[in-house]
Amino acid sequence: MTSADYSLPSRSAVLAAHDLTNAADVAAFGELTGFAAALCNAPICLISVVEDTTQRFLAKQGIDLCETPRESSFCAHAMLQPDLMVVPDATLDPRFAENPLVIGEPFIRFYAGAPLVADDGFPLGALCVIDRAPRASLTPLQAQGLRVMAAQVMAVLGSRRKTKLQAANEAVAKQALSETEQKFRILADTMPQMVWSTLPDGHHDYYNARWYEFTGMPEGSTDGEGWNGMFHPEDQERAWERWRHALRTGEPYEIEYRLRDAEGKYRWTLGRALPIRDSDGNITRWFGTCTDIHEQKLLMEQREMVSQELSHRIKNIFSVINGLIGLSTRSHPELKGPADELRARIMSLGKAHDFVRPHSARSQPLAPQATLKGLLEQLLSAYQSGTERVSIKGDDLRIDDRSATPLALSFHELATNAAKYGALSTFDGRVVIDIREADDDVAIEWIERGGPKLEQPPRNEGFGSRLINLSMSNQLGGKVFYTWDPDGLQVEARIPKTSMSRPVLQRT
Repeated sequence: MTSADYSLPSRSAVLAAHDLTNAADVAAFGELTGFAAALCNAPICLISVVEDTTQRFLAKQGIDLCETPRESSFCAHAMLQPDLMVVPDATLDPRFAENPLVIGEPFIRFYAGAPLVADDGFPLGALCVIDRAPRASLTPLQAQGLRVMAAQVMAVLGSRRKTKLQAANEAVAKQALSETEQKFRILADTMPQMVWSTLPDGHHDYYNARWYEFTGMPEGSTDGEGWNGMFHPEDQERAWERWRHALRTGEPYEIEYRLRDAEGKYRWTLGRALPIRDSDGNITRWFGTCTDIHEQKLLMEQREMVSQELSHRIKNIFSVINGLIGLSTRSHPELKGPADELRARIMSLGKAHDFVRPHSARSQPLAPQATLKGLLEQLLSAYQSGTERVSIKGDDLRIDDRSATPLALSFHELATNAAKYGALSTFDGRVVIDIREADDDVAIEWIERGGPKLEQPPRNEGFGSRLINLSMSNQLGGKVFYTWDPDGLQVEARIPKTSMSRPVLQRT
């Protein structure tokens, strides 16, 4: 390998990467050249870096020069050697006999240089000792010491290179992050929602333009914990508690609250936030949005008022019908039994209606709204009598107004018959309702135990059985199977899943 193998641009780039600009100020280099000169009993010691046209001395001992032309450099030759280059008498060496540094100051005669080579094999220069008198060579100890100190020089230079490379990479990453953040801000400022972000501990450090436009607050005034003061006083503690819970658990944040706008009015807003996690699962940031839902909220309240009014009127109709039935039985006492049964059926319809109608947070029933288990628990609660006489187990399924009425009528009939003739007519009797999914159907089993022994099935189908079959088959498209077990009646209804509830449309 010769010096020609290293083009000037690549050499300049490699030397620049080692951050040699202020390397002459490294105190350790001065101590090292002093020690090397003493170890080798030489008046001159240099740490030389060979550049494009010169050799520059990062540290020197016993000479005033700071650099020399590259063409007169001994180190330009030494750096290409696999080991120490030793010149016993430069005046006798054809390479250096006419060298200006030999025939003039500093009158080099003896030279020994250890190459300074980077980790990638690129030669940078040499650590050398020089004598003005010829010498046969270095002692083994001196040669080994020169190699060790050359390695020490490269350790320092390598560290400076890594530091500079790291700084360059950090600068590039910072620039890229700055550009990404700028793009994010441009995108966020064009969104109709208010966008914000926080540090992992929940400290708010960014809001988009829409936030400041909506609130009318000066930029930066709601950073940190200042955001909570923008909420309605009645919503502040609730919002804080929900936010603390999200920070504590890492769960998504969602809440509706009233947010003060630029005119000082409070508008209903939906606040949402999701955590951003690193590869180890640690939260690095929270990103959130605030969406104005004031009009939707008012519309929902209006719908709730209309729904309550309609429900009240429907209940009044049920009450009027029950009243009419009562008046009729006064004139025809012989109809009191069937009339009482009819009134009970109408009451079950009323419960089914109230269960599946639209509800707000204020009017929503305690039982899970619009589920089969919730409806059954509400319908059959009168039969519990302080103990669980009716247990409901298995899957829970969503229902709607289409299926609630026939289901309510059917199970009301089963419960009424069980209270008259079956398991619920005795103190120890129990009913188990088991719900499960069976392919495309829903299988619902009514199992009575502990009631009177069944000797034989009834000869004639009663009105209740016909009502059940009508509800399950004609209205829901299902099938009903009866098993007259001596230990108690068993009824299985199989209803298509599609009859239980309409598909739920996803909000876009």
